[in-house]
Amino acid sequence: METTKIALFKGRKIRKTIHNNEWWFVVEDVVLALIDSSDPKQYIQRMKQRDLELTKGWVQIVHTLEVPTEGGKQMMNCANTEGIFRIIQSIPSPKAEPFKRWLAKVGYERVQEIENPELATKRTRMLYKLKGYSENWIEKRMRGIAIREELTDEWQKRGAKEQKEYEILTAEISKATFGVTPSEYKKLKGLKRQNLRDHMDDLELIFTMLGEKVTTEISQQEKPDTFPKNKKVAERGGSVAGNARKQTEKEIGRSVVSKENYLQKSENKKLLK
Repeated sequence: METTKIALFKGRKIRKTIHNNEWWFVVEDVVLALIDSSDPKQYIQRMKQRDLELTKGWVQIVHTLEVPTEGGKQMMNCANTEGIFRIIQSIPSPKAEPFKRWLAKVGYERVQEIENPELATKRTRMLYKLKGYSENWIEKRMRGIAIREELTDEWQKRGAKEQKEYEILTAEISKATFGVTPSEYKKLKGLKRQNLRDHMDDLELIFTMLGEKVTTEISQQEKPDTFPKNKKVAERGGSVAGNARKQTEKEIGRSVVSKENYLQKSENKKLLK
């Protein structure tokens, strides 16, 4: 079985920091983990001399960031995951070969998925299954992904282009459905960079789908042509799900909005049996 990038760094300390809501890794640490030399700075200079294209794009992929270290915070050269992969491609070391093979495999799989989107769906299902999710949960999650894609396609038709606009519209649906924005919901569940929906239980997923599906239906009928109109439609769609959620809470005697996540609930139930 192919070794993942995480396993390949086992035993090596790779310092990192959050920048623009994603992990950035200290370039010297990554290079040191993959070469036989003890002087990564000198190796990086030689590597840039060999790879002129890397040198040209260096300022785009490498940023000087403040990184927590044992000696306190220091300014260090860092790159995000994409940048690190590009740098690894320029390292002619046996230790880097597993990475390169893994990258080639991932690239090949993505090409396959473009030609046959059904493969992407199958791989996603398999990943969720390996993480311990039940078949019933996976079915709801996959349906939710399809509904979400339909909604974003509709937003694009109605003029929403930037990711920030999608985030604002999604927050409107979430506030109307659950009374909290996605970022507030993540804080409630104690999440940081994890996908919120991967930590929702069945009811949370169902009401998320309802809010987004109704928003899509209203948008398709009314065809809002401005961002404020899209926001209003998103709020209305979420309100339908929010009213259903409140009625459900009255019937079952508990809040649907929960600080627990699906996998934790499943594991706790196993321990109680």
